[in-house]
Amino acid sequence: MKKTVLLGALLVSAAVGARAQESRQDASISGLEVVAPQVSGNAVLPMRTTLVTGILGSYRYLLTPRSGLELNYGWAQNSLVYNAYSAGVPIGRVHTREQEISAAYVYSRNYKNFNPFVEGGVGGMIFTPILDNGTTRLDTRQNTRVGGLFGAGVAYEISPSFDIRAEYRGFVLKVPDFGVSAFTTNRYYVISTPSIGVAYHF
Repeated sequence: MKKTVLLGALLVSAAVGARAQESRQDASISGLEVVAPQVSGNAVLPMRTTLVTGILGSYRYLLTPRSGLELNYGWAQNSLVYNAYSAGVPIGRVHTREQEISAAYVYSRNYKNFNPFVEGGVGGMIFTPILDNGTTRLDTRQNTRVGGLFGAGVAYEISPSFDIRAEYRGFVLKVPDFGVSAFTTNRYYVISTPSIGVAYHF
């Protein structure tokens, strides 16, 4: 009887261990900071973006122990300020909702509880004007910019099901103009979105 109980316990333990090792999916939620450089173009104006905190949700599926695919959705709300180039007087301010929808290939390594990774992919950034007192031009309209995503980070495993994930992410895209010719720079820039959060493996 004792041998049967012991054998049963070993089989359950092995099954749980195998399940943990075979975990090929995870979902994560992170806080992010949106940081963008000042951009000048068309010999008309510099544009700057206010700093803001947002959220990022990701789903990752491992094709192999080291390679995976990831889907991302990011959300933030900030202001883009367009200034007259010579006088520095604001000619426009757009309070905007920024949404990222992207997909990436992820390559990771495993060093005990640390799992560094790099990623690269493509996606869209949707800039939607919010028509409140933070927007000075009512003729603005939504812009969707397609661009490239790149990033690197590390996940620290705190249990077989959870890890803490920190990452630098960058998104290369054309500066939005909201359909206003005075806001057009014809330039590309990198929006940096460093993030930290928690992932659940299943």
